[in-house]
Amino acid sequence: MSDPSKLKIWLGKTLFGLFLLRRAWWIILVVLLIAGSVGLYRILQPLPADFQPEDSMILRVPTGATFKQVADSLHRYGALKSPQIFLLMGKITGKERLIRSGVFKVPLGLTEWQLLNYLQTVPPHQIKVTFPEGILSYRMAGIVQQHLGVDSSEFVSLVYDSAFAHTLAPEADNLEGFLLPETYFFEWKTPARQIIRRLVKNTLKIFEPDSVQARLQELGWTRQQLLTLASIIEGEVLVDSEAIYVSSLYHNRLRLGWPLQADPTIQFVVPGPPRRLLKKDLEIDSPYNTYKYRGLPPGPINNPGKNAILAALFPVKTKYLYMVAVGDGRHKFSRTLKEHNYWHKKFNQVRRKVRREKRLQQLNQK
Repeated sequence: MSDPSKLKIWLGKTLFGLFLLRRAWWIILVVLLIAGSVGLYRILQPLPADFQPEDSMILRVPTGATFKQVADSLHRYGALKSPQIFLLMGKITGKERLIRSGVFKVPLGLTEWQLLNYLQTVPPHQIKVTFPEGILSYRMAGIVQQHLGVDSSEFVSLVYDSAFAHTLAPEADNLEGFLLPETYFFEWKTPARQIIRRLVKNTLKIFEPDSVQARLQELGWTRQQLLTLASIIEGEVLVDSEAIYVSSLYHNRLRLGWPLQADPTIQFVVPGPPRRLLKKDLEIDSPYNTYKYRGLPPGPINNPGKNAILAALFPVKTKYLYMVAVGDGRHKFSRTLKEHNYWHKKFNQVRRKVRREKRLQQLNQK
């Protein structure tokens, strides 16, 4: 460029272009820094104190599970968007070594960083476990194995471990009848010993009031004897309001020295699931056969609920000595054998009629 004026113009444009380019790089850099900061803040922002998740998942971390297995589970159930970022953060910070085994309730919608910190501090999830009234300990064992991952054989062994039983209930050689059936909340893998202690503790609380202690003393019974009667009442009653009447009947028979003749005690010694009792079943030679032997059997035949225990303690005052099942879960109570035989015959007729109608219905359906 020989023309000085043109050279000046070219130099001016070049310098201005360089200025604009330099400024653009700064703008780009600032934009990138802002975007990176926003992204980093999104990832590393702490969990708000008032955070209320709309949805959650249950995460089960087995003993010995790897950090990657935990990440895969979280990703599979939609709690984790980027397993790679989660794994990288865990490795860099060392938090991967702080993840515990157990069952946890994990909210959805957390960032990778929030999730990593949440799993360090979240308490183990409380699992709801319900034991129905009148349940036997071996069935309880099946429930705790299914819901809590507890070894059922260990549970039953502890229930029938006399040394362990004596530490909780000195009068008992085993804890059948002392395991109060209710709804409980336990952590995953809660030790069987701890579960049993809690169930027994709840039963023994029922015996703490002075009125209960006075009543036991009046009867001259141990807690185990009372629970034995309560378990028979529990096995007999389907309608809770009848418990105090069934209890009164059994107390009357015990006072007169009559055999209890309680069908649930026969069901206890008959092998297999509950069924309709046969005449030959009443001849089984067992101390639990209350048709054959007077008084209370050696121990509880199930784990009774609080209603049955209180009914055994405080029956209503009646002169009832007999009862017969009506057919709908209720009973008809009688004071004399003559009255009992009348109702027995009447309800047998009703039952036969119902069976005939069912057979006819089945034939018509064919």
